[in-house]
Amino acid sequence: MVNKNLATAELDWEQIFGLFPSGMASGESAPVLPTGYAPSNDEEFMSPLMREYFRKKLIDWRQELLKSNAEVIEELQQDSDKKPDPLERASVEQIRSVDLHARNRQRKLIVKINDALIRIANKKYGYCEDTGRPIDLKRLEARPIATLSLEAQQNYENEERNYNDDL
Repeated sequence: MVNKNLATAELDWEQIFGLFPSGMASGESAPVLPTGYAPSNDEEFMSPLMREYFRKKLIDWRQELLKSNAEVIEELQQDSDKKPDPLERASVEQIRSVDLHARNRQRKLIVKINDALIRIANKKYGYCEDTGRPIDLKRLEARPIATLSLEAQQNYENEERNYNDDL
């Protein structure tokens, strides 16, 4: 598990965790993605090229979230400088609450992205944590932080629903 305090800072994760592109060892070069490359079922599952594709996708996503978080923090700081009259206070507080909730969700997502990057480096990315089988590429494209195959996720949700129904 990634230290959650580190997840919100802009860090060079490759340096901090000693990770290199696509699980390469130090000194090895990362595969170069061809222009327009997209993983396909016709190639070896989680080949170095495929791992590099998802690594870049996750890093780009994380950068977008970090940038968005910085913007939200800046907006919240600017809003705190304003002294709204009592009639506006409720509206400002509601907006602030929504912004803080969104920021918290993004922070949790960044932790999951960092965990996925570690799985890529360890060559465990793309495999279901429950069954050990490959996760469908369409699922990974739609949710690159997925840790369960669609079938395993559905089973988990059904078990959770049954448990909640029993309460």
